[in-house]
Amino acid sequence: MAGASTLRIGAGAQAGQTRFEERAATRETPLVKWLILGTALSFFAIFLLMPLIAVFVEALRKGWETYVSALVDPDALSALRLTLLAAAIAVPLNLVFGVCAAWAIAKFEFRGKHFLITLIDLPFSVSPVIAGLIYVLVFGAQGWFGPWLSEHDIKIIFAVPGIVLATVFVTFPFIARELIPLMQAQGKEEE
Repeated sequence: MAGASTLRIGAGAQAGQTRFEERAATRETPLVKWLILGTALSFFAIFLLMPLIAVFVEALRKGWETYVSALVDPDALSALRLTLLAAAIAVPLNLVFGVCAAWAIAKFEFRGKHFLITLIDLPFSVSPVIAGLIYVLVFGAQGWFGPWLSEHDIKIIFAVPGIVLATVFVTFPFIARELIPLMQAQGKEEE
C-alpha cells in the first residue's frame, strides 16, 4: 500500500514526485477559480437575468390585473390557440419526416444522400426572412401556384397552412440532426 502512494508517473514527472503531487501542481489556485466563477456569474446576470427581470418588471408595471386581462383578451387567446394548433400539426409531421430522413441517411447508401443532408440543413443556412419571401413568391397571389390556389379557393399564405409550413421548415432539422448520429452509432446489428 505504501508503494502505491509513491508511484512515479514517468518521464513527465520530476524525480521523486508522486501522482498526487503532480495532480496538485496542475490545479488552479483559489483566486483563478473565483475569477472564473465570478466572470461566469456576471455574464449570466448581465446577459440573461437582468433582461429577464426587466421584461417581467415592465410587463407587470400596471399590476397583475392588467397582465391577466391582456392574457384573456380574445386576440391573445386566438394567438395562443393558433400557436398550439401549429405546434400540434408541425411536431408530428417533423417526427415522421425526421425519423424517416434520419433512418435513410444513417442506414442506407443511396444516390442523393448528400443532397438530402443539404436539404435538411437548409433552414439553418437560410434566413427566416428569405424563407418567408420564398413562400410568398411560391404560394402568394402572384406566385407560381397563386393562380391555381385562388382558382380552387385554397389559402396558404397568411393562413394556418402557411404558418404550419413555415414552422415545419424551421424546425425540421432538429429531429433529423439529433437522430442521424445516434442511428449511425447504433449500427445495423439490431435490425
